[in-house]
Amino acid sequence: MPKPYIFICFLLFPVFLFAQMKVKKDTTARTDTLNTELLQEVVISASRQAESILKAPVSIETVRNAYIKNSASPSFFDGLENVKGVQMLTPSMGFKIINTRGFANTTNVRFTQLVDGTDNQAPHIGAPIGNAMGPSDLDIDRVEIIPGTASALYGLNAINGLANFITKNPFTTEGITLQQKTGVTHINDVNSPAKLFTESSLRVAKKLSDRFAFKINGTFTKGYDWIADDRTDLNARANAGLGITGGINNPAYDPVNGYGNESSNRRTITLQGRQYVVARTGYSERELTDYNIQNIKADIGLYYKLSPKTILSYTYRIADINNVYQRANRFALKDYVLQQHAFEIKSDIFQARAFITSENTGKSYNLRSAAENQDRRFKSDNQWFTDYTNAYNTAIAMPGSTTVQALRQARSAADQGRLQPGTAAFNQALTELADINNWDIGSALRVKDDLVHAEAQLDVSRVIGSEFSKNTELDILTGIDYQTYIIQPDGNYFINPAAGKTFDTFTYGKSGLFLQVGKSLFSSLLRISATLRVDKNDYFQAKYNPRLAAVLTPGDNQSIRVSYQSGSRFPSIFEAFSNVNSGGVKRVGGLKIMSDGVFENAYLRSSVDQFQAAVTSDFNSGMSTAAAIERRKGLLVKNYYTYLKPEHINSLELGYKGLFFNRTLKIDADVYYNKYNNFIAQVEMNVPNTANPDSIPYALNDRSKQNRYRMYTNSRSVVYNVGGSLGMSYLFLRKYTLGGNLSYAKLSKRENNDGFEDGFNTPEWTTNLSFGGDDVIKSLGFLVTYKHQSSYYWQSFLVNGQVKAVGNFDAQANYDIMQNKLNVKIGATNLLNSYYNSYLGAPAVGGMYYTTLTYHL
Repeated sequence: MPKPYIFICFLLFPVFLFAQMKVKKDTTARTDTLNTELLQEVVISASRQAESILKAPVSIETVRNAYIKNSASPSFFDGLENVKGVQMLTPSMGFKIINTRGFANTTNVRFTQLVDGTDNQAPHIGAPIGNAMGPSDLDIDRVEIIPGTASALYGLNAINGLANFITKNPFTTEGITLQQKTGVTHINDVNSPAKLFTESSLRVAKKLSDRFAFKINGTFTKGYDWIADDRTDLNARANAGLGITGGINNPAYDPVNGYGNESSNRRTITLQGRQYVVARTGYSERELTDYNIQNIKADIGLYYKLSPKTILSYTYRIADINNVYQRANRFALKDYVLQQHAFEIKSDIFQARAFITSENTGKSYNLRSAAENQDRRFKSDNQWFTDYTNAYNTAIAMPGSTTVQALRQARSAADQGRLQPGTAAFNQALTELADINNWDIGSALRVKDDLVHAEAQLDVSRVIGSEFSKNTELDILTGIDYQTYIIQPDGNYFINPAAGKTFDTFTYGKSGLFLQVGKSLFSSLLRISATLRVDKNDYFQAKYNPRLAAVLTPGDNQSIRVSYQSGSRFPSIFEAFSNVNSGGVKRVGGLKIMSDGVFENAYLRSSVDQFQAAVTSDFNSGMSTAAAIERRKGLLVKNYYTYLKPEHINSLELGYKGLFFNRTLKIDADVYYNKYNNFIAQVEMNVPNTANPDSIPYALNDRSKQNRYRMYTNSRSVVYNVGGSLGMSYLFLRKYTLGGNLSYAKLSKRENNDGFEDGFNTPEWTTNLSFGGDDVIKSLGFLVTYKHQSSYYWQSFLVNGQVKAVGNFDAQANYDIMQNKLNVKIGATNLLNSYYNSYLGAPAVGGMYYTTLTYHL
């Protein structure tokens, strides 16, 4: 069956032709965009109603169309990395993650991304896949980013922050626009020759009458992904007691971007009276995926004015995604399709919207499961470790043979017949594994689910009447929303937990409402506002999140703001309902309905690992296994975690905005202090298959006599973090701008520290500097930026360690020709081609050198 976007392109082709013949030329005069950045510009996201950014009650960053045009990044989304307070992670060239104020990860369920107010998440992840289904560069009007919790107004798990991508209005921005980006990547990459990157975009918008308008967008992106090939040994100390350190000589070698040699693929085996930790060989990431990325996305919007101030609209979005995505493991997304239908009615008094997002993971697969099951496909674990043992005993008996040589020969012998990457047999087996929906024997990711959402908002003060607002200076806004996930269990990733209904569709939902009251005092010198939001999840009691804010505006060009707010995050559907078997480890959602009995009978894997290592060391020192177990059983720690609760944050913030020197100097600063409770994260635990207290230590020393789990639960830590940011820009000679921003984020302290909370995963210092000009010589513009972030500690289930400091230059020059119909941009990101990793386990990101041609018909 053809894919949906093929039907869309076919059906809309006549519309493209009609629009090309009928749309009038865009005759809008060019303005000095650098001189229009005033604090009085209107924003929506901070209070869910139009207000000047000067009077916004919380920190909000705006990225306007002029910034996007002059950005040195190849896309508006990439350019967000240079916005004050924003951190960007790069799991893939086609999949980037934005975050603010700490506790970042590669599936950032704590940060909400909206498009025109509509949630843009992939349902089973609970977070967006970068901008894969978001607006194109041609249709983006501006971006509004709230760094810090926005839960009081939005719920939606916006505990770290929120970004709202606001697109162009077809009533006011008509025309046909074409854009072609062409670039080259992987210059001087040791793992790849130079590769071509291309992106083609089209926007058609037409106002057919004073009441009806439409727009159509389409983007096709193709390239070769950044390569993840970190060979650092994650298990370097496994055999240190035997004089073997990490690296290829280590029989338990576990490279960061090698899969199939993790803990579930290792055993402790006795070789000539000594115990060694040995792992299966596994495969590198670049042997398991071809790294070709492709993203096709399109949207159509229909807009009808019921009255001059009331618009009814329908938007359809679709994306077909092929790239690499990361959670605890890395995945190859193949023919991954997201679709969204959204309806909205909006006026100056009320608005209501409803949408449904559908997700089908297509032919995607888990790279780790693919690797370990490739190995098991040619030889079972039992047979392989037996062959390894026999080969070692033979090799070590040879005259002059060393231990390291014998270990190498044992692996070579056990791997005889192993499928070799790049061969037809290997590729055929990989394809077959990617279609087996059981990670114990295959690697397929087969998820089909939907997210349904409806909300309404009413400006109560306008309903009462203008006289009320004038006499009381009160603004009253209220809203309500409902959201539910509809999950179609696949038997591997999700199951219905109800007895006997494993494959029956089930739901996971929440509802919420908010009330916001604002009042201006002392002739609008001071504005105070209070917001209260309540959210109720199917499995949790109601959570109340207030926001109190005051904004002082002593003049037209300055404001001081202070706010206190709290935010909550309910578990995502994966955290709540996952049921994944993967290489002998079962990953289970943290709701009691999913994991009843596991927490009560488990022991922490960290203590089990320590216990087993100590037993092995004692055995190698001449003690019997039984004696070593009895000596070391005190190391075992009974699990003390329990079923999931919502996360929570309390945040205090102080900010300042000001314009000076005839509005040529802009200053924007903020400081904040946060307190976090009940972090949702994962803990690994082992459950012995016996309830006899005397037998438990023996079972926990024998892999075959225990079950291993990775459970979602809450940290017992209470964590405080402090931070702030300062941004400045200066316009001189009416055409040049010098700008910069500095952000600081740091863990302040921990209470009840168990070391289990999600990693802070954020640089302490991030700096952006820029120098650019507009219309420097006729229509010539340019921008040079420098970004530096300090080294920071990365904590995840894939790898922990220190991320190196990064400093990169980006640059672009652009020129308008053909009476401003054609803009030519030549640019480069990571100009000096200094390869870096944005986090541990990530691909190495090099330079991209590109040209962009944008043509307005």
